[in-house]
Order: sequence, then structure tokens, then C-alpha cells
Amino acid sequence: MVQPEMSIEPDFSRGTDGLLPAIAQSASTGEVLMLAWMNSEAYAETLQTGYATYYSRSRKRLWRKGEESGHRQAVRDIRIDCDADTILLSVDQQGAACHEGYPTCFFRKRTEEGWQIDQTRLVDPATLYDKPKK
Repeated sequence: MVQPEMSIEPDFSRGTDGLLPAIAQSASTGEVLMLAWMNSEAYAETLQTGYATYYSRSRKRLWRKGEESGHRQAVRDIRIDCDADTILLSVDQQGAACHEGYPTCFFRKRTEEGWQIDQTRLVDPATLYDKPKK
């Protein structure tokens, strides 16, 4: 019988600068799409909206996945690990997960010849991110 643990939540105090790793995984295939970071605010917004929100370490602000590209992640399931310091999102990915236009950020595979791209780019990232600013 499954027993609820009502008091357990991600422990953001265990992360560096209040950030925990958040892994996005395809709900339909199980493939790992990407790793990003969440703070408590990003986690709360994800719960509230049903869409993945992360914390951008480079921009130092919340990053709503797909806010520029339209390639959003609808969250179907959220899990935490045994230490409550890693978040796993099961998502329905709309478009490419990777900012380089690939279905997953893990599009390179190590072979005897070196690193090889083993996936097909879905979209040219220049058409998504290099738009002139108004």
C-alpha cells in the first residue's frame, strides 16, 4: 500500500545557492531531455502553472521553458530523490528541448572515433533566438 508523505518537499537548503538540479524526462519515451536548475520560486511556479519553470544561472532569473522558442514542457509528473535534493520532471515536450534545436540536450554520443551527433536537429536555433529586439 502506498503511504503519503505529506511533509516531504524538495530541500532547497541542500542545493548550492538554493538551487537543485531538475531533470526533464519525456513522459512518452522516458528519454532524458535536459538538466536545468530550480529554486523554490521556480518549483512553486511549476506546480502552479503545470509548465516547467527553471532558474537561469546565467540570466539570474526565472526561465519559463519555451518563453522565447515556444518549446514548452507540460509537466505530467514530479518526483524527488531519496535525499529530496534532485527533482525529476516527466514532461510532454513541445518542439525541441535543446536550445541548439535538438529533441534532447544529450544529442552527442561518445564513440571510438570521438563525439558524434546521433540525432536530427528539429529546428535551426537562429530562427528562434536570434530575432531582432524591438
